[in-house]
Amino acid sequence: MKPFKCFKILLIIFSFFTLFSVKAQDLHYSQFYNSPQNINPSLSGIFNGDHRFIGSMRDQWRFVPVPWFTFSGSYDRKFYPKKSSKYFIGGGVLLNHDRQGDSKLNLSSLSATGAYHRILTQNHIVSGGIQLGFATRGFDTRALTWDKQWTGDAFDPNSQSFEDFKNLERVSFMESGVGINYRYQRSARTYVDAGVSALHIVKPSTAFYSKDGIKIPSRLTYALQANVKLTQRVDAQAHILHQTQNEYNETLLSGLAKIYLSQKRGKEYQIHLGLGYRTAGSYYPTLALQYNQYYASVSYDIDSNGFNNILGNGRGGPEIHFRYIISNVKPLNKFKNCPIY
Repeated sequence: MKPFKCFKILLIIFSFFTLFSVKAQDLHYSQFYNSPQNINPSLSGIFNGDHRFIGSMRDQWRFVPVPWFTFSGSYDRKFYPKKSSKYFIGGGVLLNHDRQGDSKLNLSSLSATGAYHRILTQNHIVSGGIQLGFATRGFDTRALTWDKQWTGDAFDPNSQSFEDFKNLERVSFMESGVGINYRYQRSARTYVDAGVSALHIVKPSTAFYSKDGIKIPSRLTYALQANVKLTQRVDAQAHILHQTQNEYNETLLSGLAKIYLSQKRGKEYQIHLGLGYRTAGSYYPTLALQYNQYYASVSYDIDSNGFNNILGNGRGGPEIHFRYIISNVKPLNKFKNCPIY
């Protein structure tokens, strides 16, 4: 398939995705590029190696205090066909847990992702992916207080609230998503990724009471990442993300410099320095270190919205990512060249 024809197909699919109505907010990371399966299932298996493990954590709003904690863990790998060098398969699993507020309103999900990667030429790869999983959402009312517990003189936590709640409320539902990605790869250090994905294709009902009829709206995500080798020791990397879901929409812009302190085999050191901006009103400086196949990154959101200026004096929250990649030793005729993230 010629690259131009490939672009036409991507444009058609991209237009099809925009027909999904997008209406509630999912979990999100400022360093979205460090949690690829949360962005697009077609990114499963796209990395320089064979097995990839990622852990992510975000903690925010503790000073309000309405703590909002997010954790993600993922694993993905490549599967090589025995009789063809024109494609390979990516597969993985993704665990998410998000908890917020005094009621510990939480969302936990476990999903499987799969992707087909078609190698058009040495420089062009087109990928399509799917995500299927199980999720559960709930809250706990035991830490909440109610107006009926005010006796007129004092607050009595042991008095009846007269609220029609059980202590624990929970609902379960199915997760679903699809995505596509196009990669131009000039070399291991110069490449571009552009993709679009839609989550909650089958809009699940999340009502705690059946009469509510509440469903999670679809989330549409556009993502672009580019890495360019500037010199033997320096790369420049840029990231753009735009997400829409119902009235919620967000754009993130970030860039960083990758400095190669050592490129000796077995003793490879890198330091990454960057800065990002979220249109919700926050900046986030980023620092990352990489040693061989180990990678760790930390950023801190500095919020500038009105709510935060009143209560938090600009404070946001830390975000941490850890990644470890295993590369199998393969015969030369089975080697597949993929870029380094």
